[in-house]
Amino acid sequence: MGRFATGVTVLTVNGPGGRPLGMTASSLASVSLVPPLVSVCVDHQAVLHDAMLAAPIFVVNILESGQEALSRRFADRHEDRFEGVGYHRSPEGLVMLDGALAHLECDRFTSYPAGDHTIIIGRVIGGSTGEGRPLLYYRGGYGLRE
Repeated sequence: MGRFATGVTVLTVNGPGGRPLGMTASSLASVSLVPPLVSVCVDHQAVLHDAMLAAPIFVVNILESGQEALSRRFADRHEDRFEGVGYHRSPEGLVMLDGALAHLECDRFTSYPAGDHTIIIGRVIGGSTGEGRPLLYYRGGYGLRE
């Protein structure tokens, strides 16, 4: 799969007590236009896995090309991944990362176990877009390389 370039996202959800939780994911896919559905895949061992299945709503933050450090932060096992990270909350209280290229606000539509991951399908209920270029992941690194 290393030969397939993907965009990079950070999934965010409210955990217990409204605590923001997040993780880097490159598995975003469009599923349907009517209704608007997207899918993300979350490893069963991921810190975010159970919270994603418990929360009725989540956000897919599509990262901008200058946000490699942010992607790495949410991919690592930091105790508090949000410490020092700029974010704001939507009117519904969803966590949206500052500077992201786009935000997709999603209702959890359904989920399916698939090997060591769970495929989570979200119905897009809102969002926003910014200007810039997407952060890409290709052949084990960020950006396109020969």
